[in-house]
Amino acid sequence: MSTPPKPPSRPDKVSLWRYARLFRQDILSAQPARLYRAWMAEFRTPFFRSYLMNQPELIRTVLKERPDDFPKSDRIGEGLRPLLGNSVFLTNGETWKRQRRIIDPAFEGGRLRETFPAMWDAAEAAAARLDAHTGETIEIEAETSHAAADVIFRTLFSIPIEHHLARAVFDEFRHYQRSQPLLNLAAFVPLPRWMPRFFRRGTKASAQKIRRLIAELTHERMKAIGTGTAPDDLATKIMTTADPVTGDRFDEAEMVDQVAIFFLAGHETSASALAWTLYLMATHPDWQERLAQEAQALDGPDFAVMSKLKLSRDVFREALRLYPPVPMMVRQTTCPERFRDREIQPGAQVVISPWHLHRHERLWDNPDGFDPTRWHTDNGAKCQREAFIPFSAGARVCTGAGFAMVEGPLILSRILRDFRVVADPARVPVPVAHLTVRSEKGIWLRLERR
Repeated sequence: MSTPPKPPSRPDKVSLWRYARLFRQDILSAQPARLYRAWMAEFRTPFFRSYLMNQPELIRTVLKERPDDFPKSDRIGEGLRPLLGNSVFLTNGETWKRQRRIIDPAFEGGRLRETFPAMWDAAEAAAARLDAHTGETIEIEAETSHAAADVIFRTLFSIPIEHHLARAVFDEFRHYQRSQPLLNLAAFVPLPRWMPRFFRRGTKASAQKIRRLIAELTHERMKAIGTGTAPDDLATKIMTTADPVTGDRFDEAEMVDQVAIFFLAGHETSASALAWTLYLMATHPDWQERLAQEAQALDGPDFAVMSKLKLSRDVFREALRLYPPVPMMVRQTTCPERFRDREIQPGAQVVISPWHLHRHERLWDNPDGFDPTRWHTDNGAKCQREAFIPFSAGARVCTGAGFAMVEGPLILSRILRDFRVVADPARVPVPVAHLTVRSEKGIWLRLERR
């Protein structure tokens, strides 16, 4: 069996200027190899101090026990705010709590069952598109991106990706993703509010165009709700839910912010996870055949079938471990802290890296290997509780985590039921972090009809 690809690490000591250049190219390969063994690492610059934490006890403190003391860092918001505005992904404090009280009911367990037919239709549509490429070698990230976007529009607005507004958002988002909005200067150097932000060419214009398109969709839905003709989908549920504390609902402008993050989080992360899972299946054909056999249970849009896709779920979870779509999360200290005998001042950056945590050599057995059976071992069960956070953890855990764990195994199984994927040994993908963990030059797989 082949070892899944992993980006190279930088030398342990580099100049600040060299690090800044590496950071601009790719966040993952800009980090030293020692982070795969360290419990905590300190990084100093003239502008700020940053602390990467891998020790489960420290992560539990930051994410679960005292999340209000470690709000999201504005540093990450610098690159995403032109698209996401004041969305739940970027807010903190009472604003964030209010937003979650309105959004969370739409993603409760019972609603997953209700959205399943829309997911099923998106999976069927993805298989139909792939059928046209039988016998070809294709870039699979483009296909998983298409499928994930289709899921979002069908479940959120009851429209397929072929709808003119949905297609326009999807096409423009590809331009936005390639502009690498996270890697702007303000993400590395704290800038005063009055200073202009230096985005890559086209980033801001692309974000504005996406928001205009989303605003059009949102406006149409608001009108449909007013006339009683709106479908019972996620958008309607969220837009008609009142905050149980204040009684307020999202207005149109607020809903545009939230739809932007639903699309970014639900589409971009799912596309990344599904592409890497298909690559792992192509390089581990024994597992691929086991999943194809299991997938024969798929015969219609019945939510009960998910209980039969146990292997697919284990494989998808292992892909999330090896290639967590969101590789790093940044929090900020609000008061003095003492972690591992280090005094940490208010305003310091606290980095929690699923990328390093999921491959930590002192936590996981065979950390760089592909082994879906690990989840049924003592080590895997312990690490799943303490060192597996593809959706974050605690109060700020991704509200769509359950949604993703249905969507991913379903589409994976639906594809492998009808198709065999074969890796191109001359094109080994190199993971890089853009908006999510993607391949530097794409993931190329040959499709064969079963």
